[in-house]
Amino acid sequence: MKLLIIEDDINLASTLARRLTKQGFTCEVAHNQSDALLAARKLLPDFVLLDMKLGDDNGLALIKPLRSLLPQTHIVLLTGFASIATAVEAMRLGANDYLTKPVDMATLLKALNTEPVASASNVIDDAVMSPERLEWEHIQQVLHSNNGNVSVTARQLNMHRRTLQRKLQKKPVQQ
Repeated sequence: MKLLIIEDDINLASTLARRLTKQGFTCEVAHNQSDALLAARKLLPDFVLLDMKLGDDNGLALIKPLRSLLPQTHIVLLTGFASIATAVEAMRLGANDYLTKPVDMATLLKALNTEPVASASNVIDDAVMSPERLEWEHIQQVLHSNNGNVSVTARQLNMHRRTLQRKLQKKPVQQ
C-alpha cells in the first residue's frame, strides 16, 4: 500500500510517515505543491493524505490534478481549520474524506479504509492527548500560521498577549 503524504509541517509529516509505516504503508512525503505532483507521478500511490494549507498555497487546488492523474487513489484531506464550506468543496473536487487535525491513528486508518496492525506500540502511539497538550499544539499551530507573530496569534486565540507569552515560555506538556 503506497501512501503519499503532502504536508508542509515537516515534523507532522515525518510523524505520520513513521506511524503509518508501522501500519504497513510505504510512505513518501512532499512538502509543497510541485513536489507533491512530481511524487504522485513517480510513486502512483494508492492513498494520499493532503494538508489543506501548504504554506501560502491551498491544498484544495491539488485535488483536481491529483484526481486526474490518479483516478483510483483514495484522497484524504487533513486540515487544522475545518469548516462545512471547505468540507463540501473538498468532496466536490474529488476528495474521499475530510479530517480535522489533530487526528488520532484509529480515525486516520478508518478514513484510509484499513484496519490497524496490532502491536504493543499502538497503545502508546494512540494515547489521547491531555487538554493541556491539545492547547499547546493548537497554540503552536496558530503561532506557526502567523509566522511567529505573538500579537496576531493572541488576537486570534482571544487571549491577552502576555498570557500567551507566559504559555509559550512553559515547556510543552507531555501526553
